[in-house]
Amino acid sequence: MTPADWAGLAVSIVTIVTAFLAATRWLVKHYLNELKPNSGSSLKDSVNRLERQVETIMTILMERK
Repeated sequence: MTPADWAGLAVSIVTIVTAFLAATRWLVKHYLNELKPNSGSSLKDSVNRLERQVETIMTILMERK
């Protein structure tokens, strides 16, 4: 292989690795954003609402005993 071929191979490998790392970073950032409360539509908000409802139900059931 000529030096130009090696340079082209190196550039293509660096490009592929960079694209993979950028995609991974975007995915992690996107998924971590779902774990922050945002006034109603995030996964964290849904879990908090369900926990409050379960606590209310448990309180009602314990009072009936």
